[in-house]
Amino acid sequence: MARFPYLKETASHIKESDPSLDDFLTDPAYEEARIAGGRRVLEALENSKIEDHSLVSDAEILNELLSYPVARMIVSCVGDPFLIRRYALSEAKTGYERWKAEDDEFITSLSNELDVDHKMEDGYTKIHFSDFLKATAQLRGKIWKLINQRLDDGYVTLNRQRFLRVLQESLRKKIENELPLEVNEKILETFREPTLELLDKIQERKSKYKAEDFGKIRTTRLPPCMHRLLATLQTGEGIPHTGRFALTAFLRHLGLRPDDILRMFSTIPDFDEGKTRYQIEHISGVTSGTKYTPPECSTMKSYGICYDPDELCARIKHPLSYYRLKGKRRS
Repeated sequence: MARFPYLKETASHIKESDPSLDDFLTDPAYEEARIAGGRRVLEALENSKIEDHSLVSDAEILNELLSYPVARMIVSCVGDPFLIRRYALSEAKTGYERWKAEDDEFITSLSNELDVDHKMEDGYTKIHFSDFLKATAQLRGKIWKLINQRLDDGYVTLNRQRFLRVLQESLRKKIENELPLEVNEKILETFREPTLELLDKIQERKSKYKAEDFGKIRTTRLPPCMHRLLATLQTGEGIPHTGRFALTAFLRHLGLRPDDILRMFSTIPDFDEGKTRYQIEHISGVTSGTKYTPPECSTMKSYGICYDPDELCARIKHPLSYYRLKGKRRS
């Protein structure tokens, strides 16, 4: 239960132990659990994962178990959409890594709790196509397109690794949709210190990666696909890897510097400065020696990232052509 605190079994166990909310918030006996909850959120914000901690003694196990409801309270006290998405993603990614060592019985129980209709046959898992579509809505790679799946009687056949990835997305959405919780003044006061610390770190992060003006780039000339991808980033939501590649290559060809592009990606839940910088510099040719061109329109369509095409889109075959032609029209 301490390793998988989002299970219903954990909630039932906490309820049966019957600590009152007042005791939970003020009793010195739960102080270590409150500290562990703050640490849990900080790990999610800074490392995009929940670290493994010692679970040898009963006290350590209890603190780890209780750190989950505490973390949810603290995230709710902060109330920042970026932190909510980052925290939900971190819990789900950590869960995915831990599920790999579990047997099929556990995975079946987990998928039932996440309301993922499935059945296991001959080492593979069959998942109903409707659950598959819901869980993979943000997984835009070709391997996740329904047309590329084996479909039998309404069920998609997946190997264990890909099924666990589906469960990861389902858990991420579940946790994200549950937050923020309603928090009263007592909760706000109890977690004031970690809340202020997190707000400072979030503000520091936003200041560090504050997006600069596009300069010579005119957003009014952006094709609908790039406009949608950019707008999604600015709201703090994640975009598929194919979208990240396309947007990076597009903006780089328009003259935007790698550091400016890096700032734009800083708002996504799984942002990692080192990895993102490496990818941007690779696409830009700084480390690869090859300056990649953004995908043409037909490729954007196959990736599922061609959004809201207008009448000008019908006349061009490449996003860069749209930008140039739109500029001539405005002139």
